[in-house]
Amino acid sequence: MVVQQMVDNVPQGQKFMVVGGMEHRKDDDAANGAAWQKVMQMMRERLGESVFQRWLAPLPATATAMQVTLNVPTRFMRDWIDQHYLDQMRALWQQVGGRGPLELSVTSSLRPATDVEVDAPASVVAPVAAAPVAATSSVSPSAPMSFTHDGAATLDPRFTFEHFVGGRSNELALAAARRVAEQSSPGFNPLFLYGGVGLGKTHLMHAIAWHLRKHHPERRVVYMSAEKFMYQFVRALRFKDTVAFKDQFRSVDVLMIDDVQFISGREHTQEEFFHTFNALVDQNRQVIVSADKSPQDLDKIDERLRSRLGWGLVADIHPTSADLRLNILQSKAKQANCVVPEKVLEFLAYKITNNVRELEGALNRIVAHAQLVGRAITPEMTQEVLADILRASDRRITIDEIQKRVAEHYNIRLTDMHSARRARVVARPRQVAMYLAKQLTPRSLPEIGRKFGGRDHTTVIHAVRKVEELASQDQSLRDDVELLRRMLQGQPN
Repeated sequence: MVVQQMVDNVPQGQKFMVVGGMEHRKDDDAANGAAWQKVMQMMRERLGESVFQRWLAPLPATATAMQVTLNVPTRFMRDWIDQHYLDQMRALWQQVGGRGPLELSVTSSLRPATDVEVDAPASVVAPVAAAPVAATSSVSPSAPMSFTHDGAATLDPRFTFEHFVGGRSNELALAAARRVAEQSSPGFNPLFLYGGVGLGKTHLMHAIAWHLRKHHPERRVVYMSAEKFMYQFVRALRFKDTVAFKDQFRSVDVLMIDDVQFISGREHTQEEFFHTFNALVDQNRQVIVSADKSPQDLDKIDERLRSRLGWGLVADIHPTSADLRLNILQSKAKQANCVVPEKVLEFLAYKITNNVRELEGALNRIVAHAQLVGRAITPEMTQEVLADILRASDRRITIDEIQKRVAEHYNIRLTDMHSARRARVVARPRQVAMYLAKQLTPRSLPEIGRKFGGRDHTTVIHAVRKVEELASQDQSLRDDVELLRRMLQGQPN
């Protein structure tokens, strides 16, 4: 009865076993178990519930009359507990009258209930309680998944394949991400996703992790930013713990590194990432990387690493078209269970062109305003609530500026933008300028047509569709359009 009460009173999540070989030692075993329970309760009070649940609660302890052993799954975990918590626990162990030593033991067969590390921060990845999942998610919260010890870097439950809106600008990246997530063995290795800010790279990486969690819970996945990988490596060097660092990253099934451009110019970090990459590929493990540029365009990246990053499949995500932005807005409104007039969604899709993140933020803003203030969502209300965003969009870009910039880029005369010449060397840049005018200005189709030599609005529609069609097939044209868009919006090239 004493033993049962002691086990029942162990802090939630703490696995506990009382073992003993002989009948007359059961009371001593129970006494040590009770002492250990007190230690855990005091550690809970010192560390706080969040840290306690993430670090100590999931670890099983074995109590005998001679000692208490805390079982951990890896040497890395043992070293972390030893460095940060063991001295405190031993001091408390003596304080409560525990008998014998308090030890740590690596039990390789121990597989924590949380087993896939996600978005490790600057120090260490460890088994912790699974992060809460939104009720709308189809992923079971009990599926094996572990997050980082700081509890902040969890997977976003909205970022699944089901919630990703596909289009011509991202169809290759989406198809590749699905293929990698669904295959039990590496397909494209590495899978390299690249594109501008807010176009969906992180969404796809989270979607892969969610899919693996649901369909392949036995696979160990590490997902983190390159910046955090760098910090963790520097920390391992500082504490002379590089062996544990290597063990941590080279024993996973899937390694996902976001924003790899952040290790540009970091020679030692690049060297370690290069060797980690090679070790995983040699073991037939999957590597997935994202960046804001293609491998060949990454600055201050070692040539060996740049070559390895382009080894598998490089999939780019282009700026969204107006139709895709409208589809995204419709999907987001549906997810939020909010009715937004189609005219408002169309207005946002044509006015906010920088990235999907800004687009979603604008939608959230008008929906929140409508709910909190009690106003109906109308085009007039939208313009009022988003006045600062719309001013920023209108402030820099005019059709005249677009024509001038495009003419300079293609080395044609500015007057060719208004002329009747149909030679391809003139017609194609003029179509690009019309496309950018439609994407980056609030002008109507007839207004744009008038600025291009009095052309009809149907000519503008044809130009926009033609550029979208050609850009989906021609990498050079896509790069030209993206470069011009960035220059016109004042963004870095």
